[in-house]
Amino acid sequence: MRELADLPNSGRACDACLMVNVLIDPASLKDCRAVAQIHVDAWRAAYAGILSDEFLAALSVDQREITWQEAVTRGSPVVVVARVDGVITGWVAFGSSRDEGAPAYRGEVWAIYVAPAAWSLGVGRKLLMAALRALAQHGYREASLWVMRDNSRAVRFYSRAGMTEDPASEKYFELGGHRVKEVRYFTQLSLQMLEA
Repeated sequence: MRELADLPNSGRACDACLMVNVLIDPASLKDCRAVAQIHVDAWRAAYAGILSDEFLAALSVDQREITWQEAVTRGSPVVVVARVDGVITGWVAFGSSRDEGAPAYRGEVWAIYVAPAAWSLGVGRKLLMAALRALAQHGYREASLWVMRDNSRAVRFYSRAGMTEDPASEKYFELGGHRVKEVRYFTQLSLQMLEA
């Protein structure tokens, strides 16, 4: 099987580069190891300098694999993966909004991660659009997600994808000995997403 480093343009920035050979499909139990590995690798790359090195080093692929096996078995959240030439390069999890008091018409992107070697290749955008289309197809009229404010790469990604920050949504929590600020982003879902 090909490795992520073998992907075309691996490691090169390409903001508008939507890869035509990205296959999006539902995650299976056998995909959960790759999902967990990407989860840990993406956290270590994205949150370096935001969270402590010790916290990031202690992340466990084995524990994340169990978490994602349980989710895939339950069917909640929905987990789909992106494959490039048969290699899982990213994934997205989505479902109903978990926010307290959220209206029934709001869905949520619970998590989205792409292997660092596949960043800026368009995989994340395809995953996000697939999740938003699926939420729209299931009757949701808007979608939200939470992002760490200091994760400037992710903030730019969501903004470029047309999502808007909800400035009144700030929340703080402790993670790995650091106080972390999260903000909610949202977008309206429309029938045009079904046609994309």
